[in-house]
Parts: sequence; structure tokens; C-alpha cells
Amino acid sequence: MNRPFHRAAFLALFLFITCMPAAAASKGDSVPSAKDKCPVCGMFVAKYPDWTAVSKGSDGVTYFFDGPKDMFSHYFNAGRYTPGKKQSDIVSLSVKEYYSLKMINARKAFFVTGSNVNGPMGAELIPFSTQKDAAAFLQDHKGKRILRFGEINPQLLK
Repeated sequence: MNRPFHRAAFLALFLFITCMPAAAASKGDSVPSAKDKCPVCGMFVAKYPDWTAVSKGSDGVTYFFDGPKDMFSHYFNAGRYTPGKKQSDIVSLSVKEYYSLKMINARKAFFVTGSNVNGPMGAELIPFSTQKDAAAFLQDHKGKRILRFGEINPQLLK
């Protein structure tokens, strides 16, 4: 029997089996790869994991953003940043909750504006899953307002 061949075959099989679930889990996941760029500003999103925002389209395409503000810019003008796409193509929007760093539904989040905390692109909308956390952050970080998804508009992003 050829032991080096068997060891190599066993190692290859082992790597294939152990890596397969990880590859399947990352497909469609909300974690950007090192190559993913924000379609709004062009920054590499993986460099700023605490600020990740995600938009998923009806075609299954996922776009990653380096912060909620850029996600909203894309949402309000999808065709500008992703030619051929429109707002109605977007089926879900997620943002990274400031304290827990867990992805939450952007449509249900509370966003603090005008705080002394900046994101990768400067002034940022700071997302929270509860109004209580947003209010505490607003007070601790000199925020101006707490807004819900429907209250955010293109003028506010400027």
C-alpha cells in the first residue's frame, strides 16, 4: 500500500468535508469579503466590520456598504450606484446595531443623527434595535435626533 498517497487522499477528503459547510454558510451571508466594495463610495467594506450595512435584491444580489448612510444613499438612488437597479428591486436592508454589533432589520431600527461618533465616512446614522438604547446613546454622545426608517430622506443624508 502507498501510505503517502492514502495520507494525501485522506487529507484532501478531510479538507473538502470540513470546508464545505463553511462555504455553504457564507453564500448569501451578511459578511463582506475582502474584495467587496461599497457601491456608493468605493471603500473596501471588510475594513470596517463594525459599520457594515447590507442590501439584498430580488435577483439575489447582495450589496455591502461601509455604513448606514451609504446604504440609504443607495436605497434612495439605486440606479445611480448600481445601473439597471431600482429601489423596488431591494427586498431587504440590514445594518449593524451599534452596541451588540449584530445585524438588524434597517426598516425596524432607530437611528441617531448628529452625534459625536463618526463612521468610516464621517458623520453617520447610528443604528439601534431599541428606542431605549438610541435615547441613551443620544444623551451620552450629544446626538440631535432619533429617527425611524421612514423619516430618513436624501436631504438628511447631505
